[in-house]
Amino acid sequence: MSNTTVVEQKYNKWIIILSIAIPVVVAALFGVNLRRLGFDVKPLTFLPPIYASINGLTAVILVIALWAIKNKKVKLHEGLMKTAILCSVLFLVMYVAYHMTSDSTKFGGEGAIRYVYYFVLVTHIVLSIVIIPLVLITYVRALAQRFDKHKKIARITFPIWLYVAITGVIVYLMISPYYA
Repeated sequence: MSNTTVVEQKYNKWIIILSIAIPVVVAALFGVNLRRLGFDVKPLTFLPPIYASINGLTAVILVIALWAIKNKKVKLHEGLMKTAILCSVLFLVMYVAYHMTSDSTKFGGEGAIRYVYYFVLVTHIVLSIVIIPLVLITYVRALAQRFDKHKKIARITFPIWLYVAITGVIVYLMISPYYA
C-alpha cells in the first residue's frame, strides 16, 4: 500500500464523521436558543453582516485560488484554500452563535421574490451540507499528493462551494431588511 493511500485512508473515517456530525450538530444547535432557556446572554445581532461578509470573502478567495493554480502558483493556491476553509469554519461558528442567542428572522417579502428567496435559501442549505465531504475529500487528496484525483474532485467541489459562498451573501441581503 502506497504512502499516499495510507494518508487518504487515515482521514476517510474523519471525513465521514465530520460530514455527518457537522450538519447534525448545527441542526441541533439551531433549535437551541440560550435566552429562551433562561441563560442571561445578549443576542449576537451584530453577527449576520460579519458572517455574510466572510461568505463573500470566501467566494473571492476561491476565485483567486483558482486563478493561482491555473497560473501554477501552487503555494499561493494552497494558502488560499486553507484560508477559505478557515473562513468557512469561522462562518459556521458565528452562524451557530447567532442562532443560539437570537430569534430567527422571518422573510417578509411577498410575491415572486418570496419564491426566489426560498429557492436560494433551500439550495444554499442543501449544498452547504453536500460541500462538507467534498471539501474534506478534495483537501485530503491534496495532502496525500494525489493531484490527479484532487483535480478531478476539485472540478465538482469548486462550483458548489462558490455557489454556497455567494448564495450565503444573497440570502443575507434578501433577509436583512427584516432583522428586528
